[in-house]
Amino acid sequence: MMIFKGLRKLISLLKSPLYTPFAHLVLFLNGVVVGKGLRVRGFMKVLITRRGKVLIGKNFKVNSGNKFNVIGRQQKTTLWVEGSLTIGDSVGISSTAIICNHSITIGNHVTIGGNTVIYDTDFHSLDPKVRKSENDHVNAKKKPVIIMDNVFIGAHTTILKGVSIGENSIIGACSVITKNIPPNEIWAGNPARLIRKINA
Repeated sequence: MMIFKGLRKLISLLKSPLYTPFAHLVLFLNGVVVGKGLRVRGFMKVLITRRGKVLIGKNFKVNSGNKFNVIGRQQKTTLWVEGSLTIGDSVGISSTAIICNHSITIGNHVTIGGNTVIYDTDFHSLDPKVRKSENDHVNAKKKPVIIMDNVFIGAHTTILKGVSIGENSIIGACSVITKNIPPNEIWAGNPARLIRKINA
């Protein structure tokens, strides 16, 4: 048993220097423009469709999977983009899924906790008849998501379509964001509500 654990650790150490170059390659092959200073720990899942566009700023840091995100309910960091995804400078994400069907914008110096998901679409129509048809995905409602500079998002948060999170705001763990959040406030809960303002 100890030999098996030691072998696994050795393999993991040998792979570690390859994560960032491999991520560079995967992002490049998907047409992603990424700035200097990319650092990735673990393997990412990246799928950018032909009409999808992704622009990532400098110093993008990613933790992906259970070896690099040990808080529980781990997943690989996922970028699935059919619309326009823009990520600013010095953004850090951990085992986060960003599903961009329309438009998602993330500002500078944003920290996104483990197992967070960001959706700009409902995925399915609200009409049960349409959900049974081949047009289900096409008729799903889509609205942009905007996360401003210096936002901190706690782990296991769900951010739904059409919301804007103001600069410097903090989202508590396990929150569900269904409406706009002003700058300099702490919100938490399901659905999220104002906890208190942040003193400027």
